Amino acid sequence: MTDDEIDRDGDEERESFHPLGATAEDEYRAFLEAGDYDADLGMEMAKDAMRVTKGELSEEAFYDRYHEDVVDEFGEDDRPMAADIEAAREANGEDDGVFGALGFGEETRRETMQKLGAGAGFLGLGAWATTDTDGGDPNPTVAAQDDEEDDGPADVLEDDEDHTQWGMSLDLEVCDGCLSCVVACNAEHNWNEGANWMYILAFDDGLVESADAEDFESTRDFNYLIRPCQHCTDAPCEKVCPTTARHTREEGGLVLTDYDVCIGCRYCQVACPYGVNYFQWDDPEIEADEMSEDMMYDQRDRWVSGRGPKGVMEKCVFDPARQDGQMGEDFVGTTACEDACPPGAIQFGDMNDPDSDPRQYLDNVTLARAIEDEPDEEELQEAIAILEGEEEPADEEDDDGLTEEEAERLLESEYDYDEDARFRLLEEYNTNPNVVYIGNEPGPNAEQVPGPVAYEDVGQVDNRKEVLDDETVSF
Repeated sequence: MTDDEIDRDGDEERESFHPLGATAEDEYRAFLEAGDYDADLGMEMAKDAMRVTKGELSEEAFYDRYHEDVVDEFGEDDRPMAADIEAAREANGEDDGVFGALGFGEETRRETMQKLGAGAGFLGLGAWATTDTDGGDPNPTVAAQDDEEDDGPADVLEDDEDHTQWGMSLDLEVCDGCLSCVVACNAEHNWNEGANWMYILAFDDGLVESADAEDFESTRDFNYLIRPCQHCTDAPCEKVCPTTARHTREEGGLVLTDYDVCIGCRYCQVACPYGVNYFQWDDPEIEADEMSEDMMYDQRDRWVSGRGPKGVMEKCVFDPARQDGQMGEDFVGTTACEDACPPGAIQFGDMNDPDSDPRQYLDNVTLARAIEDEPDEEELQEAIAILEGEEEPADEEDDDGLTEEEAERLLESEYDYDEDARFRLLEEYNTNPNVVYIGNEPGPNAEQVPGPVAYEDVGQVDNRKEVLDDETVSF
């Protein structure tokens, strides 16, 4: 399902610009209107930021379209493309950008907005379905999916020892919905109730049904979606930030928020196609002096990790304290959610390193699943040892032991895997997410259903809005 799906609202037909649909769009507008900054500006910038990543609008045109209004609203325009565009113009002796060439002239965004309009339509969970998974590369590029440009970031399948890109492989067919990852993330980062930096949901999509949460034989009978931040290489949330608070860190390609710089305009929340951002409405439940500075400040001495103070945006951060070695070298290349996942569905590491956990997992999913499963059967253990190169295979099928081919067939029969069942969320938006999924992607009619473990059963909250309503926070 794409953003031209139409939903009827009375007698009107309206299109939604946001992939999560009209409900999310209306909520985002309400969030902005509850704040101190121009809600219309935030909605329009978010819409166009997604057009930039999709290739429908250039970054220069995006910059020019909103520059004056961003300066009027915030007193500055420190969006990530600003410095490069202005430097290039100064070097070329250009005074005028493309704003006039686009037909806007002296007319500002506020004046043109009424001509452009704002849309809404319902997409729901099905918006996370990708548009094309057939016939694609079974080992997709993550750090850069568009390889038409020679000077782009490294392809995920190419070794790049000079550039680390942290990312994940997430095996949805191995996930058991236990929510251990959610609990672990909360314990390490102390975010408030319902601000689920890591989120697990079960879904039905009309094609493959999940089990009844009240009557099921196995936790594997559910369809799951694991939803951390995607840490996109081309993040639209970053494009709308007027202050440099939301930024991509050069070390490891992490998309982070500097809490000391963030002004809480919430524009990044609207511009994210994946719905991973949370606003810190109230004073945090854990005081800053109760937190370790090593868990708050990264190697640049910027406060980008742990729960944020009141009035800022926060989200999944891929644990900078771990990646910077502040928790010890053994924790580099790990996350709390990965460590806590009993079945090994979450694999975190450098997507540019062929020896990293996620790359190894994607390279041979059947073997990786067997290793994570740690089977008791001796024959399966032998097959794993042979394929890992720790044991010599038999030369012929009649010899004692397994041949390499027999070992492969045995694991394939035990750990079934569809090689075409891998995807990235919302590929058509070209955000270049650094997370690769294995399993059933949500179809266009996907809807969330109860999973085998309820959030309240593990001391968590599933619906952030319920918490805010209980605290009488109005939108």
